[in-house]
Amino acid sequence: MDEERQEVYERIPWETLEKQGGDRQWLVVAVAGAVAVGALAYSFMKSQPTPAPPPTPVAAAVTDPPVTLATAPAAPVTTSQTPLLLAEADLYAIEPERIIDQAKALAEWFAVEYFAVDGSEQSQATLGSLMPSGVPLPEAPGGTQVFVDWVGVQSVTETAPLAYDIEVLVRSLMAQGDGGFVRQPTRVATIGVVIGDDGLPRIARPPSVTMSTGSSPLTMTLTPLPASIQEQVESVYGSVVGGEQLEDGRWRVVAMVEGVDGVRRPTVVTVP
Repeated sequence: MDEERQEVYERIPWETLEKQGGDRQWLVVAVAGAVAVGALAYSFMKSQPTPAPPPTPVAAAVTDPPVTLATAPAAPVTTSQTPLLLAEADLYAIEPERIIDQAKALAEWFAVEYFAVDGSEQSQATLGSLMPSGVPLPEAPGGTQVFVDWVGVQSVTETAPLAYDIEVLVRSLMAQGDGGFVRQPTRVATIGVVIGDDGLPRIARPPSVTMSTGSSPLTMTLTPLPASIQEQVESVYGSVVGGEQLEDGRWRVVAMVEGVDGVRRPTVVTVP
């Protein structure tokens, strides 16, 4: 019989094994947690939308550099010296009343300058600018003065396209030497006016002059007024000549009313 072997057993403390087993468990838990976190992170990244690829760069179109005021040469400014000429059709396109008004205004102006005499060079120059070329100016005796009191157009007759005969009534006062001014008979000056190619009116020729014959006056039938109305008018305006009763019951009364110059003139006054 073999010599009985003696076996020696090392003693391993149980608490040591228990401690090692605890570390292993925590290691397993840590690894499992890391795997779970990774799986969640992968799932989250996969669920995100894929970003769009950057756009492909496009070559910019090549354009000419802008022209600045400094580099662009300035076009020379030219002024036309040719007068504006209007065709006859263009003149007729203008309102006829406007053309006639211009012709009437020129005729009245010319009548004043034609009959007035003051002996000044300025008046002669003005009349010369209106009179047709080649026609002499009026000649007045020494010491004669003529003052034009009033002018007014009486009629307008179209004698040709854009040509008119305009009758102008003229009333003037004349003085000779040291004498006072004396009223002259009313005259009618027939003045020819044409519209030029530039649209402006001009005197065509010297005027023809005649005496105005006037016309027969109308008759105004005046009747006596009621005493109350006559007293009312005379207390304010002056003596009453007579009156006319209107359809609405009022009275048109003619009274001799004194003006600011002290002259009493027949004047119409309307009273209820």
